[in-house]
Amino acid sequence: MSRRTRFSQAAVAVAVIALAAAGCGKSSDEASNDSGKKTGSGYSGKGIGLAYDIGGKGDQSFNDAAYAGLQKAQKEFKIGGSDIEPQDGESDADKVQRLEQLAKSGYNPVIGVGFVYAPAIKEVAAKFPKVTFGIIDDEQDKAANVADLVFHEEQASYLAGVAAAKTTKKNHVGFIGGVDIPLIHKFEAGFKQGARSVNPKIKIESQYLTETPQEGGFASPDKGKDAASGQIESGADVIYHAAGLSGQGVISEAASKKVWAIGVDSDQYQQKALAKYKDYILGSALKNVGGAVYDLSKSVVDGKPLSGVVRGDLKSGGVGFADSNPKYKAMTDVVAAVDKAKQDIIDGKVTVDIK
Repeated sequence: MSRRTRFSQAAVAVAVIALAAAGCGKSSDEASNDSGKKTGSGYSGKGIGLAYDIGGKGDQSFNDAAYAGLQKAQKEFKIGGSDIEPQDGESDADKVQRLEQLAKSGYNPVIGVGFVYAPAIKEVAAKFPKVTFGIIDDEQDKAANVADLVFHEEQASYLAGVAAAKTTKKNHVGFIGGVDIPLIHKFEAGFKQGARSVNPKIKIESQYLTETPQEGGFASPDKGKDAASGQIESGADVIYHAAGLSGQGVISEAASKKVWAIGVDSDQYQQKALAKYKDYILGSALKNVGGAVYDLSKSVVDGKPLSGVVRGDLKSGGVGFADSNPKYKAMTDVVAAVDKAKQDIIDGKVTVDIK
């Protein structure tokens, strides 16, 4: 097994793949009969097994980014794939069953999209030592056949904070997190530090939608909409969300009140399901989940599966800030400030807090 600490630059482009094919509430099985032929590696697996997080495919954010990586790997390596949706109110036992189903069916690698798969990955990986497993957004001691696909989310969020502070007309911005957990605290911490680097006296609203994932913090656009409405009424004119599917409510409410929203994980300006709101999507803090899926799949097809901690940062392109909106590009002072902040982080002049 090999250990690597950063995602490859070749995978960075996956973060901005258009997700027009992403649907909601379905699973797919797209096994190919010519697995591994492109690389000549002797790969004999059935393809990539992908188990989605809360919100499922069609969230225009976290899960869809993983799906984009699956699609890219399937096309490039000419291998099959199966992606499976979560169920409402499911248990860890349900996740174990889902991962075992993929492994028994011959998929390799098998990837759990989200930290909620941590217990299930640990259990199933021990039963299938010849299969490579990946888990996104979790880092802990596991078997040698597990890759922890994690990110410096706080770095991308710092850039979002700089963009928000340079754009606000009221010196008042907001952050909405899906669930009050350490992972999302990193988004909040980076955003606040970035905003205060521009204006130490800026007012920052901060709110979490739920205490636990089971309460729907990542899967309830109505909760996101209500939270955004409250922050806008309080005076915020730029709102950054790290709330998965719930973020669609944040974005729609921001657009309806004609204030800026900042998306997360995927380039949400580019998502077709959000097209009617895109004029109010300033940018997005990117997390190259698709690149992580692609890189792990490539390593398995090449016969050199990744293992251990694989972390994406600004330097490697594992995280970033999307600038697709022409209105953002026209704000030359904002763009310059974000670009400088990015370079300062890469050069080590700025260290971003994680809490």
